[in-house]
Amino acid sequence: MKKSIFIICSLITLGASAQMSPAITGWLINTTGINGRHYVSGNSTPINDAVEANVQTVQYSSNWVYISTTGVPGYITGPFLDGNPSQATNQNAIFKMPLNPVQNTGTPTATTMGNIGIFINGVAMFDNRDGVAWDTSSGALCGGPGNPPCPGGPNATMPWNRDAVLAEKPGFDCSKGHPAMGNYHHHQNPSAFNLDLVVISDICDLYVADGLYTINDQEHSPLIGFSYDGFPVYGAYGYANADGSGGITRIKSGYQLRNITVRTHWADGTDVADGPAVSTTYPLGYFKEDYEFVSHPGQDDYLDEHNGRFCVTPEYPQGTYAYFATVDANWNSAYPYLVGPTHYGVVSASKVTSITEPVTTYDPASASVESILDEAIVTVFPNPASDLVAVQVSGINKRDQKVFMFDQQGNIIAETVITQGSTIAHFDTRKMYPGIYYVTISDGVTSRTEKLEIIK
Repeated sequence: MKKSIFIICSLITLGASAQMSPAITGWLINTTGINGRHYVSGNSTPINDAVEANVQTVQYSSNWVYISTTGVPGYITGPFLDGNPSQATNQNAIFKMPLNPVQNTGTPTATTMGNIGIFINGVAMFDNRDGVAWDTSSGALCGGPGNPPCPGGPNATMPWNRDAVLAEKPGFDCSKGHPAMGNYHHHQNPSAFNLDLVVISDICDLYVADGLYTINDQEHSPLIGFSYDGFPVYGAYGYANADGSGGITRIKSGYQLRNITVRTHWADGTDVADGPAVSTTYPLGYFKEDYEFVSHPGQDDYLDEHNGRFCVTPEYPQGTYAYFATVDANWNSAYPYLVGPTHYGVVSASKVTSITEPVTTYDPASASVESILDEAIVTVFPNPASDLVAVQVSGINKRDQKVFMFDQQGNIIAETVITQGSTIAHFDTRKMYPGIYYVTISDGVTSRTEKLEIIK
């Protein structure tokens, strides 16, 4: 299907009733008062916070949607083992997002450090940089904790900018996030390290957490957020063909590592001040300028230079421009990760202190929330178990899921909840007798039951 057709379809979709827009209905609005939780180093028991999690309210006018959020997710955050002293704290933020996003037909707007979008749980979306760059005058890193300031200040244009996903991995929690001065955020696909096909971080070994969603390669990944230009951001999998046909496949980044040993030019041939040579200290991928974009004509499963494409999605059956949280074949995050290095659309979102126009408050109770259990993958692990059992569901959990453990006589011996915006819950089985048990997860509409063996 040609791009012009998708542009028309997008305009039809965006011109529909505001009440039906996923930019209004797609947020995880906290209706049960669940609070955030966090781990501290050395303690695998989470601490309950006094801050409500996820989005608090969504309000809209004919052109804008306002998302009020604490910026704290429903899943457990922390610890951050790189010396980061911060925790996820209440941002008390109102984000003003466009309801009718449009293509930027001029020079694309580069992503900036800091917020470039919002996840559907109200958590900040950051671009691929971490504020550290190469100071060509001193031949050393600048910016960020432990380094001298960069010449010209933090917003100065530098030729070699460090990639956050590679450089800051030791400081990410199990959910692949961390805070900047309390502003918890993700630079990448917000699914837990221990759920990747090849696990590249051991942070989940002690501090069991989850993330916004779990990857399911059998279904289209969920809507996980919106860029500051108003266009949606999806998880790692989508329809193979942009018109919605061809089955489900991993949606791939169009970027690849350059074949270089020295850093003297950008991928477009621009001669810039030299960065450090490629080495074990500064490997390929250490700087975002180590990547180059390669077009893949006729291959719909590859994304454009903005990390998006025109396509049909479950929320936009008539088509829209959409970004994807790219991962490689091992489900490890793949550059440029979310949006970027430039936005496709006109960037018009902003963080505001108040709403200055008449708005309508969206009532999530008026929407029909489908059960995720019909198609979700439900995993009970380890099985057999002895001390601790985890129950995890794939996809976005839009409402609390009650989880019960039954003995063979049908008696409920334990119960817990997978909270909205989380994907996992746990049972302490240390005091349970060995034998066969059954774990049932229910959202009040659909239920699933899995057999569990406890051994001692």
